[in-house]
Amino acid sequence: MNIGNNGSPGAAKVFGRLLRFYRERAKVSQDALGKETGYSKSQVAMIERGERRAKGNFVAIADELLCAQGALLEVAEEVTVSGVAAWFEDYLLEEARAAGIHKYECLLIPGLLQTAEYARAVFRCAVPALDDDEIETAIAARVARQEVFFRKPAPLISFVLEKAALTKPLGGPDVLRKNLLHVRQYAELRNVTIQVMSETRETHAGLDGPFTLLETAERRSQLVYVEGQGGRYFLSEQPDVGDVFARYGSLRAQALTPEDSARLIEQVAREL
Repeated sequence: MNIGNNGSPGAAKVFGRLLRFYRERAKVSQDALGKETGYSKSQVAMIERGERRAKGNFVAIADELLCAQGALLEVAEEVTVSGVAAWFEDYLLEEARAAGIHKYECLLIPGLLQTAEYARAVFRCAVPALDDDEIETAIAARVARQEVFFRKPAPLISFVLEKAALTKPLGGPDVLRKNLLHVRQYAELRNVTIQVMSETRETHAGLDGPFTLLETAERRSQLVYVEGQGGRYFLSEQPDVGDVFARYGSLRAQALTPEDSARLIEQVAREL
C-alpha cells in the first residue's frame, strides 16, 4: 500500500514547524501571513500543524516575507500530496503492517469500508473546505487502504458499528445503499467480522467515543488510536491499552452477532 508517494513521511509536519519558527521570528501573525498568501488564518494554522499542505505560491511568498532565505522552499520539496492528512500518516504506517485491526465507530461508516462515492460525500463535509483536487486525491488514498483486507498474511479485522453510523444519509440514499452493500460484501471475508450495535441497548461500553485498536506484527505489542476535535494520539502503555481492549471486548459482547448484523445491514439497505 502506497501512502506517501516519493516524499518523506512526516515532511509536512517538519515544514509546518519550520514555517512557524520563521513566522514567529519575523513577528508576523498567522492572519497577516494569510492575507499575503491568499489563505485564511485557520488554513495557515493547519499548515503549521502539518494538517494541510501549502499550495500555489504560498511557499515562495512565505519564504520571502519571513526572510527564510530558501529554507522553506527546500523543505517544501519533500512534501508530496499523499491524499491523507500529514498527522494521519503515522497511523497508516501502523495500519499497513498490523496483524489485527479492530474499530469501534459511532458517527459514520469507517474509511476502510467506504466506497469512493461515500468518501466523496464525507470529504465534501470538511471544514475548512477542501478543493476538488484535494478531494479526489483523498478518495484515491482512502480506497487504496482497503488493500489491507487482502494482504498476505491476512490481518484479523473487526468492526463494531452503531446503527446510526449506517443510517446517516451522507451523499443521499443511493450512495448510502451502495455503501451498505459494500460493507455486507466485506463481511463475507473470512478474516473480517462486522457487528452492529443495537440502538435499543440500555448499557453501552463505548460512550467515550470511537477508537481503533491495532495489534502489531506478530502481535508483540498493541496500540490504541484515538481522534477527536482537539487532536489525535496513540496509547501504547499499560494499563491504558489494556483498558481500551477490554472495552472493545465488552462492545463486541453487547453488539448483535455477525449473522444478525448482516441481516440488519441488508434490511437498512432495502429500506432506503
